[in-house]
Amino acid sequence: MITTLSLATLLLVAVTMGLSLAHALEFSGKLRLDEPTYRAVQTIYYPGFTIGGLIGEFGGMLALIVLLILTPTNAERFWWIAAALGFLLLGHAVYWIVTHPVNAAWLKDTSLTGASQMFFGLFSSPDADWQHMRNLWEYSHVARAILHMLGFLSMALALIR
Repeated sequence: MITTLSLATLLLVAVTMGLSLAHALEFSGKLRLDEPTYRAVQTIYYPGFTIGGLIGEFGGMLALIVLLILTPTNAERFWWIAAALGFLLLGHAVYWIVTHPVNAAWLKDTSLTGASQMFFGLFSSPDADWQHMRNLWEYSHVARAILHMLGFLSMALALIR
């Protein structure tokens, strides 16, 4: 059971890393866009990345917690799993502290309903210069990609230890 859970956890962490890495790889191209094009491109990706983030990021953190509970603390792999969880939690914190307020500010004039309205209404930041907000958003995703890659590597090391 632990082997199956470990592989499923690795897959969820890989999805999380993949989504963050996709954002980071778009970085240089998106910095060349003018404001209207940049804002148009941003709205295209929200639905897919939101679904993937919910499944990968929340699923990965939950699976890592369950795996930690089931792994003896004296096993070396326990500490690699704990490191993976720590990196995902740090990446998640970057989202809420930096990325989400920018998302919320950008979507403040968009007609949202239900869960979307509640979710993007949280932690809105005042609208600043769009290039400053773009840079915050883009650099936060580079930071998240690095943290999620470290989380993936930690989980992979947990599997081979």
